[in-house]
Amino acid sequence: MAWDLSLDLIQATVQVEQALPDGGRTVGTGFLIDAPTPDGRPRTVLVTAGHVLERMPKASARIGYRVQSGDGVWRYDPQTMTIRDAGNQPEWVKHPTRDVAAIEVVAPPEFAKAAIPLAWLAADETFGKVALGPGDEMMALGFPRGLAANGAGFPILRSGRVASYPLGSADNSPTFLLDFAVFPGNSGGPVFMAQAARRRPGAGEAQEVQFVAGMLTQQVELNKERLEIGVVTHAKFIREAVNMLDGVIPISSTRVAETLPPTQTAANAVEAGTID
Repeated sequence: MAWDLSLDLIQATVQVEQALPDGGRTVGTGFLIDAPTPDGRPRTVLVTAGHVLERMPKASARIGYRVQSGDGVWRYDPQTMTIRDAGNQPEWVKHPTRDVAAIEVVAPPEFAKAAIPLAWLAADETFGKVALGPGDEMMALGFPRGLAANGAGFPILRSGRVASYPLGSADNSPTFLLDFAVFPGNSGGPVFMAQAARRRPGAGEAQEVQFVAGMLTQQVELNKERLEIGVVTHAKFIREAVNMLDGVIPISSTRVAETLPPTQTAANAVEAGTID
């Protein structure tokens, strides 16, 4: 049965925001994953960049759900979610070496159905299997500067090309670069490949290639100048963050070298930005 990862991820991607005392708001992007507990209990997990939640000081935030009426019209229906307990401790888990966070959420039943399966996230060997390389096009979903595609709160879909080499295992290449402009509010959004017919070098037949490659977590800056290059964290670390909700701590917690050369700085400028 044919499936469209672009459409499914649009449905699963949400805006995460918190109001600020000055009347502005802190905004980030997240997406929902269907990740049942080890005993089989259904569970919906929101994943986003860790700094998106860390920069929200209050106990609750709003998650931008959408509902569809009987006549097919969509409307924005944000709901409150608790992100810190009574002791101001985070309800989310954060990967020990990567800027990736996961938190269980209680989504409306219809919206919970939009959560994507954990299996759609790239595994460590996925990039090699599809011969992913520089110049390959990927797509990204998010809410740049808190802007949605329409009044119903759907995310904005954009694209860019892989801009770094090599693309090895996640342990050796935990991040890669994507050539497209990023803005505050994009952090935490999914980056994915959706090609109906991709032909690997030397292969006789084309194959369908659809997977979530990772999460947008940073943008590249050099001497305070934005270079319009995004930093994507490999999907393996999203998987590991989700597993942490069940007490499974990643085996390898040693931080390896970043994709960026030492002459550059990867400032968290894609993060939950202040939107006036």
